[in-house]
Amino acid sequence: MSEATSFLHALAQALSASALYSPAHPARRRAITSAYERLRILQAADAQPYFSFVGHEVIYGYDSLRELKQWEWAEKCAAAGIQRIEVVADVSAEAFELFIDDIHSRLNDHSAREAPPKQKAIKFGAVGVQVGGNGKGGASAAELYDATGGYALKEESETVRWIHGEVAGKGAIPMAEAEMIVRSLSIALHSDGRLLIPLLRLKQFDQYTTTHSINVSVLTMALAEELQHVPRDVRALGIAGLLHDLGKVRVPSEILTKPGELTPEEREILERHPAEGARLILNSDKTLGLQAAVAFEHHVMINGGGYPHRHFNRDCHYASTLVHVCDVFDALHTDRPYRAAWSSVDAVAYIERRAGTEFDPLIAEAFASMMRRNHDSLGKVSEDEPVSAVRGTDLLPH
Repeated sequence: MSEATSFLHALAQALSASALYSPAHPARRRAITSAYERLRILQAADAQPYFSFVGHEVIYGYDSLRELKQWEWAEKCAAAGIQRIEVVADVSAEAFELFIDDIHSRLNDHSAREAPPKQKAIKFGAVGVQVGGNGKGGASAAELYDATGGYALKEESETVRWIHGEVAGKGAIPMAEAEMIVRSLSIALHSDGRLLIPLLRLKQFDQYTTTHSINVSVLTMALAEELQHVPRDVRALGIAGLLHDLGKVRVPSEILTKPGELTPEEREILERHPAEGARLILNSDKTLGLQAAVAFEHHVMINGGGYPHRHFNRDCHYASTLVHVCDVFDALHTDRPYRAAWSSVDAVAYIERRAGTEFDPLIAEAFASMMRRNHDSLGKVSEDEPVSAVRGTDLLPH
């Protein structure tokens, strides 16, 4: 049994003892002391352990704890708005007991869920999902929507912007933060026990790349689940979706937000971003080969079209074909400086029409099926391109 699993079992025993015995009862104190000791052992190997609860799954760091696949406390905690537990500092025995008190109160008293924690060494709550930007965790799926009808993933958006700034300035990707975002988005996908697809609404054109990166990550993970990939692969694909447009940090903002047609020189600069993204990813971490491949190939069609141009045709990485579908859907479905957003119906219809030429047919079919099942408005699709959205060679996403 791993140290992480041992700690969680001890934590469950401490919470059970808190429900059965008074605060001063020896049995309760023994259980809390045992859990605290297991935490200290875990911290000897991992100073800042991070757990998240996604449906029936317990995730430690970036890995699923398979031995806790049906761990009942994961569902209990998630139902009480405790979807993550993160140890951020050395924890005293007194602070750990306060943490147990907090968790116990939230599990058993709905009104206690709004109270601030009594200690700061262990964070817990909803994984980064903020309700309308007010920072309160523990909301139901219905409450997770902001006033525009979209998810208010404020913390994730701010972190993506910070990551882009770090990459632009230092050329290094803060992978711990990128993985945190993907964990958080995975929670949002399953916030009420079933698959949801929480897409951000674009509010400012200069935040397009941030919003788009999050949406493509969400869509890619949802599509990977639709195709029945294992959780670890789903998260790896989520990282690829999050980083697919990283090369745009090297593209001047006046090109990215230009409302009119791009000049040939501007388009040449723009079309360097896939190679720039792959280079940035590999220079930052050579183990991120899958993510670099996706960054390089996400504008390549299965018939060889798109960019960057290759002298010899070859198949794209499977992950690139998933991200490409999600990239195009979100780009078409979002307002851009040079055109209004397409409807979901028209964007899905476009993907279906281009199956076999631009998109892998099986992946396009799975994407369309997933979107229709999760969005009631996607019933019948239109037969024609929405003409008002077309801008010549800029029909497809940058």
